Formats: sequence, structure tokens, C-alpha cells
Amino acid sequence: MGFDQYHEPPEELSAATRTFARMITSLTEEAEAIGWYEQRISLEQDREAQAIMRNAQREEMKHFGMDLEFLLRRKPEWRETLKRILFTTGDIVERGEEGEHAAGG
Repeated sequence: MGFDQYHEPPEELSAATRTFARMITSLTEEAEAIGWYEQRISLEQDREAQAIMRNAQREEMKHFGMDLEFLLRRKPEWRETLKRILFTTGDIVERGEEGEHAAGG
């Protein structure tokens, strides 16, 4: 029985590829949760409830970061691309183009 994260027969995929697919799914789920909390926080009037939601959102962001770092450690070419984009200044699209070219894209 397959899961949504697999587009090929799971039994034919290596263990590393199945782990990779799980981590991509986890990254996506964390990003969705961050977005859901953002919406809830924007509407919530109770300050204490907002504080709790902000705290939960920070936890989701931490998990997103850990998932991303896991993936980047296994895909050095992704790290090279993202080094040119993340934590930089200037035009994001231009930085992205530079990152793509740096990684051989």
C-alpha cells in the first residue's frame, strides 16, 4: 500500500529515497502548519491565545528548519543553490538565478 508521498512503487525505491520522500512530506506539512497558525493569529483577539499560537508556530518553524537542513545535508547541490538565496540582501529573483547557475542549473 502506497502513501501520497510516493509517485513510484515504494517497494522499488531505496530506503534512502523513501526517507527522503518522508522528509519532503514532513517539510510540506510543517510549512502548512506555519501558514495555518499565521491565519489563526491574524484573527485571534485574545492576547494569551495569540501568544500560545505564536509559540506553536515557532515550534513548527523549528521543525521546518530541521527538515530542510536534513535534506540539504543529503543534497549538496541544493545547499549550493540556497547559499546564494537565503540570508542575503538584494533582489531575491536575481539571487535565485545566481544560485541556479552556481549549482549547474
